[in-house]
Amino acid sequence: MTIRLGDTAPDFTAETTEGTIELHKWLGEGWGILFSHPKDYTPVCTTELGRVANLKGEFEKRNVKVIAVSVDPLESHKGWINDINETQSCSMNYPIIADPDRNVVTMYGMIHPNALDNLTVRSVFIIGPDKKVKLQLTYPASTGRNFDEILRVIDSLQLTANYQVATPADWKQGDDCVVVPAIKTEDIPAKFPKGFKEVKPYLRMTPQPDI
Repeated sequence: MTIRLGDTAPDFTAETTEGTIELHKWLGEGWGILFSHPKDYTPVCTTELGRVANLKGEFEKRNVKVIAVSVDPLESHKGWINDINETQSCSMNYPIIADPDRNVVTMYGMIHPNALDNLTVRSVFIIGPDKKVKLQLTYPASTGRNFDEILRVIDSLQLTANYQVATPADWKQGDDCVVVPAIKTEDIPAKFPKGFKEVKPYLRMTPQPDI
């Protein structure tokens, strides 16, 4: 199955380390991240899941719930959590989906036969409050994800969902934003009272509007 940006994130019911969840119901009115890891008891995955556990407060500040998935069974996940907590100085605080029948990973296209024919690649899906897919990232099994970048992307998605701006290259919280082309230059002062700079007629910068 191919999932594109703007598609409704497929709903499902699954067993997790925190009980049975229905994805859309579990997400509620907030944002969500669904991310896959190739296999339990593997080194890169161990560091990733621990990193996310230690970032729980940052996700909560952004009203984001996080859930992981792999094709390993529930008992494997539960045993592996002990290793994650021990080696990554964390306490696992979000659910891991057990998907031995590969229903969820197939639904989300997380198995790429040319990369790994029986395991998931490192996929990330960011899901908005409207249950639409806002972003997809896919990494090979050999490369751990940068979760600071994922937080940065969430900041951009949440900002641009509420204001008529876009975020330029390497943008981070507090940086100037791009005024979207749909706004006429003469209308900018009314919408962005902090001011703006016209670099080119099509490139107008304004201070981040929500701070």
